[in-house]
Amino acid sequence: MIRKALDILYIGSGALASLLIAGICLLVCTQVFFNLITRFGGLSVNLTIPSYADFAGYLLAASSFLALAYTLTQGGHIRVNLVLSRLPARVKWLAEITSLFICAGVSGYVTFYMGKLCLESYEFGDLSPGIVAIPLWIPQCFVLAGMTIFTVALIDCLLRTLLSKTFVFDAAEVSQEAAK
Repeated sequence: MIRKALDILYIGSGALASLLIAGICLLVCTQVFFNLITRFGGLSVNLTIPSYADFAGYLLAASSFLALAYTLTQGGHIRVNLVLSRLPARVKWLAEITSLFICAGVSGYVTFYMGKLCLESYEFGDLSPGIVAIPLWIPQCFVLAGMTIFTVALIDCLLRTLLSKTFVFDAAEVSQEAAK
């Protein structure tokens, strides 16, 4: 039951990231359309989406961080397979455990301080400097959510590797190769 809930969390996070990328595309295409209408439509009014570049940046940050856990669990992160493939099974397993432990620790550290930053931005009422003032805690919360889910995914992978004494990422890489 927990496994299914975690998989749904990772897939949902990846799906939300893809929707945010689609939002960036829609936003930029709309602004390009407005620019074309303004330039070639003979309009004396300049059509523009206020702070559209800021919105696109916030959407990009949110989608990048929300995609981390899904990408990790699908074996999409860059790994040093050239080195790992040459190691004996026991040493490879220890290298996996060590790297997952270090990554989970660093990710947890970043998540903790991102949470503090979000709270500080909320308490101080920090606003973006663009034409449309956005409370900064809103985009920061998406980064925090992505980092939290990524930390959970790293701990999940660490525990699965420890408990099963198998390589979690080997299965993801095999399924990627089969899909090609």
